[in-house]
Amino acid sequence: MVRLPLTFEEVERGQRLGALLRRARGERSMLDIALDARVSPETLRKIETGRVATPAFPTIAAIADVLGLSLDVVWAEINQPERGVELTSSDHKPSERLAS
Repeated sequence: MVRLPLTFEEVERGQRLGALLRRARGERSMLDIALDARVSPETLRKIETGRVATPAFPTIAAIADVLGLSLDVVWAEINQPERGVELTSSDHKPSERLAS
């Protein structure tokens, strides 16, 4: 099976996803988050750095769950680059409010 190259939009969306996950993870260990989500630390690292721009939905759902992110917030963040997720400083968990 031949995989087509990613489009510019897919690459950008993957970068926004990685940035969102890094912000949501905050100071928590990548290893702890990966293990709690039952994904390999290498997979999480590749997603966070944008090297895997189109990860499988179950992978993102599991990571988002561990980070306390709703899939609605993830979807909004990766598809609307002008909007962002606000994180609380006390626990590094995202609020459900999107920044204007």
